[in-house]
Amino acid sequence: MWVHGDIAPFTNYPLRPIVGNIGTAPFLTMTDFITGIARAAEGSLRALGIDPSLRLWGNTAGEYAFALVVFFLALAALKLVQVVVLAQLNRLAQKTKTDLDDTFIKMVRSFNPPFYTFLAFWVALQQLSFEGFALKLVNAILIIWVVYQSVIALGIFIQDVIFKKFAARADATTQSALRVLANLAKGALWGLGIIILLSNLGVDVTGLLAGVGIGGIAVAFAVQGILSDLFSSFSIYFDKPYKVGDFIAVGEVLGTVEHIGVKSTRLRALSGEQVVLSNQKMTSADVRNYADMKERRVVFSFGILYETPPEKVAWVAQEVRRIIEGIEGARFDRAHFKAFGDSSLDFEVVYYVCSGDYTRYMDIQQEINLALFRALAREGIGFAYPTRTVYLKKESGTA
Repeated sequence: MWVHGDIAPFTNYPLRPIVGNIGTAPFLTMTDFITGIARAAEGSLRALGIDPSLRLWGNTAGEYAFALVVFFLALAALKLVQVVVLAQLNRLAQKTKTDLDDTFIKMVRSFNPPFYTFLAFWVALQQLSFEGFALKLVNAILIIWVVYQSVIALGIFIQDVIFKKFAARADATTQSALRVLANLAKGALWGLGIIILLSNLGVDVTGLLAGVGIGGIAVAFAVQGILSDLFSSFSIYFDKPYKVGDFIAVGEVLGTVEHIGVKSTRLRALSGEQVVLSNQKMTSADVRNYADMKERRVVFSFGILYETPPEKVAWVAQEVRRIIEGIEGARFDRAHFKAFGDSSLDFEVVYYVCSGDYTRYMDIQQEINLALFRALAREGIGFAYPTRTVYLKKESGTA
């Protein structure tokens, strides 16, 4: 501490000269600058009729005046740094096509004026002698504020880089996954910030981390079903076995995907009701996705009567081929007299519908059925149906 008439302590600050001697001409050094500030502060007090050696709360009036000057200088310097950095980043942003520089501009701007004001106040406070609760309180507020601003700035980086940059080219499902990941990353960042804050406030975080680890294991066991669904949702998001709008079949459930959440997937069934299935079940079950179906393979069978002549049996397969090849949107594969059934001559037909639309498939199948029914009716060929012939034998000598 210095008293009235004693400027020497200000020259003992552990600061290196910012300018030295060039040749024999002396230049201003940091110690000269600080000494000049101290003398100016002392002169201002004398001009106001205040004795610089007057003591209050362990510090002289001259020291308070010096700290006040340091506060304004620090505030101006911090503001100047922000303006210069923003100007350079803005200039760089105009020359580049990437959005990364815009992200850094937002990060710098997130450090608001009250933060710079308090930081300048803390720098000025270092020029005074304060001990006890007041100093600890100011230091604690600074640590809390620094951690808070750092987490906010890093959160902006995570939001812009992880979510906006990658999600801009992604579909709705991937955007949901990236949004969840961004929120988890922000949560982890806040947790890390709290640990750093407590550590700087003198709290022993070793035991705290051990307790959090043990508690985390217990919580994981308690909510393992939820966690299983959560990780399953990430598997769905990134593996993309289906997406919103797809028509899928899971076991006996058929429906259109309406929503893929963190815990469950919701389907709109054909009958109209909403079916909610857990993501864990969705990743472990066999899922049939009809959304990417380019064509549908159709197999159907029919039988004709045993009384049909052989030449007409041979004609039936050729007629089926002619009917299918004459329908737009259908591609014939094969038609065979497959087997001798219990009460019919069985045919098997395979063709392809050149569309994944179920309604289109049913329209084509109906057209085939009607054409086949008319053709067989014209030729007098009947469709078989289950019949049984019973032969009765009369025994001789019976009444």
